[in-house]
Amino acid sequence: MSEATRILAIRHGETAWNVDTRIQGQLDIPLNGTGRWQAGQLGRAVAGEGLQAVYSSDLARARETAEAVGRGAGLPLVLDTGLRERAFGVFQGHTFAEIEAAWPDDALRWRKRDPAFGPEGGETLTDFYARCVGAAARLAAAHPGETIALVAHGGVMDCLYRAATRVDLQAPRSWLLGNASINRLLYTPEGFTLVGWSDTGHLDGVARDETNDASGAGRVGHAA
Repeated sequence: MSEATRILAIRHGETAWNVDTRIQGQLDIPLNGTGRWQAGQLGRAVAGEGLQAVYSSDLARARETAEAVGRGAGLPLVLDTGLRERAFGVFQGHTFAEIEAAWPDDALRWRKRDPAFGPEGGETLTDFYARCVGAAARLAAAHPGETIALVAHGGVMDCLYRAATRVDLQAPRSWLLGNASINRLLYTPEGFTLVGWSDTGHLDGVARDETNDASGAGRVGHAA
């Protein structure tokens, strides 16, 4: 494992839409005041991690979080669209209650984590998993023996957890996806391995967990 890539997989800080349980998907929603504070705490927390690179989704909430991580590590930020949240099409901008009322059949398929389901104009769960896990693997493969940060979204974190633990896409989620939490993985050509999950010690217990992940995990509610 001497050539394994060490990964800090970090979900973006809190947004107003997280609080409202409104689906963000690929809409470009910024951090709220709590999220900016969380990003600052992250920057201080990673300063001693020995990072060699910081990669981020290009969406504002992830980018703002990653900028703080980069400042803490003294590194430039590299944006990668492969780390974007799942595209949720017509669901984007709506609360869970609104989705249930407007698209009850689609909402059921989403809740059941149907791998072939994608909201109109959005990605299927299968395609989203392949896209974001593939991007993470591509970036990690470029840094054997080094430590990198990947700053992204709740749905991306969920997919990385499943890739590292070999949990099926349709299995209900039983793990946390907290805003601004630090999740630790290893990557080798054989794939991802889980080291540690949902470290929020730098937040003094202030971290909002999703009640559902953006790829449609088995809990009710998610705002990505």
